[in-house]
Amino acid sequence: MSVTTMATGLPTRLSRAMNIGTDPCGAGVLVVEPMGNAGRFLVDAADRLGVRLYAATHKDIHDSYSPSLRSALAGVCETDLADTPRALEDMEDFCRRHSVAGVAACWELLTPLAALLARRLGLPGNDPALAHAARNKILMGEAFAAAGVPAPRWTAVRDSAQARGAVAERGLGWPLVVKPAEQGGSWGVSVLDGPDQLDAAMAAAQRHTYAQPHGLRLDTRVLAQEYIPGEEFSCDTIVADEVAYPLPVVRKDTTSGAHRIETGHTCPAGLAPSTARLVRHTAARAALAVGIRNGIAHTEVKIPPGAEVAFVLETGARLPGGNLCEVVETATGVSEAVAYLQTVLGRVPDTAPTRTDAAAIRFLLPRSGGRLRRVSVPEVSGTHSELHLGAGDTVPEPEDSSCRIGQVVARAGTVAEARRLAEDVAARTRVEVS
Repeated sequence: MSVTTMATGLPTRLSRAMNIGTDPCGAGVLVVEPMGNAGRFLVDAADRLGVRLYAATHKDIHDSYSPSLRSALAGVCETDLADTPRALEDMEDFCRRHSVAGVAACWELLTPLAALLARRLGLPGNDPALAHAARNKILMGEAFAAAGVPAPRWTAVRDSAQARGAVAERGLGWPLVVKPAEQGGSWGVSVLDGPDQLDAAMAAAQRHTYAQPHGLRLDTRVLAQEYIPGEEFSCDTIVADEVAYPLPVVRKDTTSGAHRIETGHTCPAGLAPSTARLVRHTAARAALAVGIRNGIAHTEVKIPPGAEVAFVLETGARLPGGNLCEVVETATGVSEAVAYLQTVLGRVPDTAPTRTDAAAIRFLLPRSGGRLRRVSVPEVSGTHSELHLGAGDTVPEPEDSSCRIGQVVARAGTVAEARRLAEDVAARTRVEVS
């Protein structure tokens, strides 16, 4: 599959296939589970576009939605998303009764289901034959290899003994990355310095056999992956009618050690133009390799020191988490959620930047897990903060992204100033956990 990066003008094929503008009647989009970080951005995008937003979820999960999310929905298709045949029948019937014109997904593990539904309804969507490659990292690695996408070497294993043998046989070396075949949010991911840490890492990677809250069965195989040194970046790609629209590159900061927890992001990444083009082109290739044809991809890459290649660590057929939608829009004026909805509705996505600012986000992380006693975030001009947890809430151990207490976002005229503002607020934030 060739990659077409849009700059100016539109291919004739795309112009005929899509319509520009907002449907005055208010088109309907079914979101296959809007819970989570990305859901609120889709709610805002639907309001801007005049789109009716519906949800497909389980009744018990819908009951746990925030009041703002429940009130924003035009209707709910209650079904069992872990039962694919039943869910497809229920959602197809719902979509036809409500004249739904687009299907979107917020949760990575449900993106294959969304692709199947779009195909049944004859709506813009991703390739169902490849859709599991955006959910399962083993299939993803195979798809990258088939498409020639640069990626770390890896092997799939089921236990520590297999992992030790595979490391020696494949020459993967140390450090070594161990990650679940199916999981997100850095859950179960470890970076190992040596084989003595392998048993614990395998146990962590295989801890979850089902993904909650829907009880989706997970592939419990594990990837033993070559560690790529260097800086880490992400790049989201809108794909409309198989044409890729790469968005700006974002710099990613993480902790060191066995558990690489995201500490923040900065947009733009501050790369040289040629390097930024390389990352955007590579991310677009990765998106197409896993079957994204009408949707969005969130791709993570690393660039080794002195290298002229971007290695794709993974990609997902969904909006990014971690409030990256806010970071990108703050810096560029581009709403990824708006572009995503436009794409699933068969419209030309709005991806042209309207401003050239810089934005940085820093996550407020605890030093250890426990009971949250108090959080104090200083107020600084050019920044705003948001807390997810309050006094008395349980704080998970800092092993993955679930330990975030909140975040601070800064906007400035330069990358350096945005980073400085966000880091200053995060450093002066007081988090007390008992």
